[in-house]
Amino acid sequence: MKLATYKDGSRDGQLVVVSRDLSTAHYATGIAHKLQQALDDWNFISPQLHDLYVTLNQGKARHAFPFDPAMCMAPLPRAYQWADGSAYINHVELVRAARSSEVPQSFYTDPLMYQGGSDDFIGPCDDVLVPSEDFGIDFEAEIAVVTGDVPMSATPEQALEGIRLLMLANDVSLRNLIPAELAKGFGFFQSKPATAFSPVAITPDELGDAWQGGRVHLTLQSTWNGRKVGMCEAGPEMTFHFGQLIAHIAKTRNVRAGSIVGSGTVSNKSVEVEGRKEWPKGYSCIAEKRAIETILDGQPSTAFMKFGDTIRIEMKGKDGQSIFGAIDQKIAPSA
Repeated sequence: MKLATYKDGSRDGQLVVVSRDLSTAHYATGIAHKLQQALDDWNFISPQLHDLYVTLNQGKARHAFPFDPAMCMAPLPRAYQWADGSAYINHVELVRAARSSEVPQSFYTDPLMYQGGSDDFIGPCDDVLVPSEDFGIDFEAEIAVVTGDVPMSATPEQALEGIRLLMLANDVSLRNLIPAELAKGFGFFQSKPATAFSPVAITPDELGDAWQGGRVHLTLQSTWNGRKVGMCEAGPEMTFHFGQLIAHIAKTRNVRAGSIVGSGTVSNKSVEVEGRKEWPKGYSCIAEKRAIETILDGQPSTAFMKFGDTIRIEMKGKDGQSIFGAIDQKIAPSA
């Protein structure tokens, strides 16, 4: 099942069901007006949404209309929680290696995670508004899940059962603000502006056998200013699967329906080519590209994003069709 939220002038938009091929949609009026309603009463409401989904895919939905990603808000325009992990330890290794810093052993057994702002997500085609280019604007291509209720002390296996939906994310970072914030010892805040999510959120069954062990075994594509810069494999090198990330949150508290948990930047290891390291899969954020350049050449050469730059993040199935629709955004100055 594929779900989206259409802009209607309100804060939380209008829930729509979207066809599998992303060609048509149908308002979920009469079932649930908002996605959070469906998450709060999932066992009762989701079968009704699924029935509409089946009818839509059969071409029999009477009031279907062409699906337009530009009309989409984030599937959850605001959420009770947005917790972003760093599940791809290769990303951490690269960034630390670039500044000659070792990765603590605990990072391999205990996930890194920060709590981001969840009151103001932006849609997949909305501009990324930033006060200044000097802040070091960077995209971060990620996968995220939306949970149902997960009880405190849940095991990773139990936590996996709490996953309701999956999305793509652009977890924008302002890199030049990060060092001063981390130096305070209290984590990210101003350096993490509004996050964008894919046009649609999907139930795990839509992925078929690409959904295994709490990981998505497909390629995440990042296209910066029309040039494909990342074709990163999301599955094999995900150190902590989504069940482990959710269980990390649930260690000391309940996780409530409508919580969003991110994977962190999808990242792949290097390969040796004639004695030199290369990263044939590319990168899912500019900070990683700059870290690679520093490791190879002693200094970074790729600049961060400028006003007018574009970023497109997408994942396609084995049939070549877009699964979540694309995050397709432009960097723009805030008023």
